[in-house]
Amino acid sequence: MADELGIQKNSWIRLREYFSEVRVEMKRVTWPSWQEVYGTTIMVLVATFLFGLYFELCDVVFQRLVQRVLNFFLGK
Repeated sequence: MADELGIQKNSWIRLREYFSEVRVEMKRVTWPSWQEVYGTTIMVLVATFLFGLYFELCDVVFQRLVQRVLNFFLGK
């Protein structure tokens, strides 16, 4: 039983040290400005929209290609 209490106490100490180290590291972080966040957000939205259009175009092209191949082999 004493070993279990020692392990629990040791775990609590390690957890407290971990959060203390996390706090120190978070103070060292260089956070982006609001302008950088806004600019990168706009770029992500534009890129997502363009990729969506590209994949939609690919889908339509492959759908028509497969439909033509099936029509050719099925005699429709």
